[in-house]
Amino acid sequence: MTAERQLTPESLVARIIAELDANPHAQRLLLRAMLTNEFLGVPARLDRIEKDVAELKTDVGALKGSDLEMKVHRRIRPLLSQSLQVRRTRIIQSAVHQAPDDFSEAIATAADEGRISSDQEQRITATDIIVRAQRQSDRAPVWIAVEVANRLDVDDLTRSRTSADTLAAVFGEDGVPVVVGHRIDAVDRERADAAGVRYLEVPERVLTS
Repeated sequence: MTAERQLTPESLVARIIAELDANPHAQRLLLRAMLTNEFLGVPARLDRIEKDVAELKTDVGALKGSDLEMKVHRRIRPLLSQSLQVRRTRIIQSAVHQAPDDFSEAIATAADEGRISSDQEQRITATDIIVRAQRQSDRAPVWIAVEVANRLDVDDLTRSRTSADTLAAVFGEDGVPVVVGHRIDAVDRERADAAGVRYLEVPERVLTS
């Protein structure tokens, strides 16, 4: 038996074209098969693209939040002095200000003694800005727990409230919860008022001036 001569790629393509020219129905089937193979991977690729975009948005949002926190850090003392009627404000902890040893030791001791929980201890460590101040009205010392975000929500309110309550439990002095940002939804503004959390709106132009 004589072995069939193997066609070159060019000859094979020419033969396929000739067969397709003679059979229009086959042309449609082949086109459908080619398109199916081409686009079979599209849903998966779209999923990857959507995931990448979502991660990018998260990263950008985190960067924006970090940038705002840095800007607020530079303005927080006059902001609090004007809005809360306090004086002698001193930043104890922030993104660029490491808490002093005596502060960290007081928090750790309170946790060891069971006056605060381990979750409360971690919350203090994660608080965006902690300020020590004095009320103008009666010169009483106060602790101010500040959470910063571009768009504030109920989670920011909860974190600030928890941090302020924890500081009060540790030091036996008033704790004031504060949230600072560019905007907050009406429902969360009502929640802030109900929870005794002070909201300080900071327009973007204020921080860029």
